[in-house]
Amino acid sequence: MKRLLLSTVCLLAASSLSLAQKPHLITHWENFTTGNGMPDPKVFCVAVDGNRVWAGTEDGLALVENGKVQRVYKTEDGLVQRAVMGIAVDKKTGDLWIATFGGVSHFSGGQFQNFTNLTSGLLNDVCYGIAVVDQYVWVATTAGVSRLNTYTGEWTNWSEKNAPFHEPWSYGIAPAGNKMYFAIWGGGLLEYDVAGNYWKPYTDPDEEMEIVLFRNQGLLHIIVSNVAYNPDTKMVWASTYFGLSGYDGRNWHNYLTKDSGLASDFINAPKSRGNEVWACTDKGLSYLDYKTNTWVSYRPAKQAGHGEIEITWPDTKKTKLETSTTLAHNYILNMDFQGEDIWVATAQGLSHGIREPQKETQLYASIRNPRSGGENAHAHSQKGR
Repeated sequence: MKRLLLSTVCLLAASSLSLAQKPHLITHWENFTTGNGMPDPKVFCVAVDGNRVWAGTEDGLALVENGKVQRVYKTEDGLVQRAVMGIAVDKKTGDLWIATFGGVSHFSGGQFQNFTNLTSGLLNDVCYGIAVVDQYVWVATTAGVSRLNTYTGEWTNWSEKNAPFHEPWSYGIAPAGNKMYFAIWGGGLLEYDVAGNYWKPYTDPDEEMEIVLFRNQGLLHIIVSNVAYNPDTKMVWASTYFGLSGYDGRNWHNYLTKDSGLASDFINAPKSRGNEVWACTDKGLSYLDYKTNTWVSYRPAKQAGHGEIEITWPDTKKTKLETSTTLAHNYILNMDFQGEDIWVATAQGLSHGIREPQKETQLYASIRNPRSGGENAHAHSQKGR
C-alpha cells in the first residue's frame, strides 16, 4: 500500500512539474497596418500606457485604443520629425517624450513642444532611445547621451569627450534604479551610476568581431542594438547583432542560435520581466523562460496568414505548433507588455499578441507528448540542433 501511495505521489508531482514547465503561449494575433489606419508599414517602437498603445512609425506617431487606430500625429500636427524611433511615457503626468530623427518632441495636453540641437542643449538631432526617470529625460543620440532636467531646463551631455564612449552612437536606454544602462553601437554597454556620477563600460573581452571564442566570458559583442532592465531579477539584457547577453551583476549569460531556441542572432531589442526574456529578431520573436530554460519563437508560417510557434525544450528537442493568425511580419523591431498581452513593432505593421488560456490548453493537448517527438495534424516535433 505504501509503495502504491508513493508511486501515486511521484506521478502527480511529475505531472505538476510537466505542466509548470510548459510556457504560456500567444495564440491569437491582431495586426494594424496601413490597411486599417497605420500611417506607415514600418513600426520602429511601441509603448503601452494603460489601455492606450502608442506606436512610432517611419511617418508619424499612431495611437491605438479600443482595437482601432484612433489618431495619427505627423509633422503637420507639430511632431518635430516624421521618423519616430523611441517613445517614453511619463507615468506621473501621462505625457509622452518622443525620440525622432530630427530631435525630441514633448507631447502634453494635445500640444507638441520640440527640442533640437539648434534650439536646445540636445547633443544631436538623430535620436534613437528615450527614457523618463523622475524629472529627467534621457536621450540616446548618434553623438552621445543627453539629459534634460524638466524642472530647470538644464541639459547635461556625455560623449567620448567626458565619458568612456568607445563610439558615441547610442541606440538604447534602460533605467535601473540608481543606475542607467546605454546600448552603444560599436561601443558595447555603458553603465552610469547616477548618484556617484561615474561610468563603467562593458565590452567584448575577446575583441573578436566575427566569432565568439568563449560563451559566457562577457558581453557577446560590442555592437549593442538595445538594452533592457528587469527589476524583478535585477538582470540587464543586451541585444546584439550576434546574439543575446544577460548580466546578473556577477556573471554573464549568453545565448546563440546554435545553442538555444533563439530565432536569430540578429537581435534589434530585448524586453524582460519576471522570468520572461524576449528577443526581437530579424526572423521572428523569441521568448525565453529563464527559470526553465525553455524557448518559444513566433513567426509567420509558410502558409499565408498562419503562424508558427516553435518551442525549444531544455533537452533541446523542438515542438512546432500552428495558429490561424500570425505576426504582421517576421522582422521584429521592438515590443511592450500589456498585462498578459504583448504589442510588437514589425517591419510591416503593429501586432497585438493575445494569450488565450483555453486555446493554449488545446494546443498542448494536441501534442501526445512534447518530449517524445510525436506528431499529429496540428503539431510536430523535431530534434534540436
